[in-house]
Amino acid sequence: MDETIAQEQGLPDPEVVPMPRWVTPVLTFAAVALIPWTLWLTFSLPRQRVADNYDLAWVGFDVALLAAFGATSWATWKGSRWLVPFAAVTGTMLVCDAWFDIVTAHGGGERVEAIASAALAELPLAAICVFIVVDAERFRHATVTRYTALVRRRRR
Repeated sequence: MDETIAQEQGLPDPEVVPMPRWVTPVLTFAAVALIPWTLWLTFSLPRQRVADNYDLAWVGFDVALLAAFGATSWATWKGSRWLVPFAAVTGTMLVCDAWFDIVTAHGGGERVEAIASAALAELPLAAICVFIVVDAERFRHATVTRYTALVRRRRR
């Protein structure tokens, strides 16, 4: 919706998500702080490490991924306004899953299996989630535009 039309009709601009003023500085600080942290980790972490609770980490992640899939599936079934955030979380988790499966795999067959799983399952499912997010935003924008045109016609 055009910002001028929204203002004329006393409607908030649908393209602007209202946020408290403190959110942007906090997120910006976190992003900037990650730069030196990541550089420090790059040069200080050992190349190999046996991790305690490695199985718990992966099972916990997969349980969270299951919950994200369930929430996204529920939101598509119900047509919920939570669809976009749930799909964004699920897609992001799938990309992370693919990344960590590949980089933590031992060489040979395990790495090939991780790459195949990423290429044939995780990344295509993540792409579907991206499509949901992008298409839902396009649909919302088209709906707001149609609604604005309808309101304008009725006011004439």
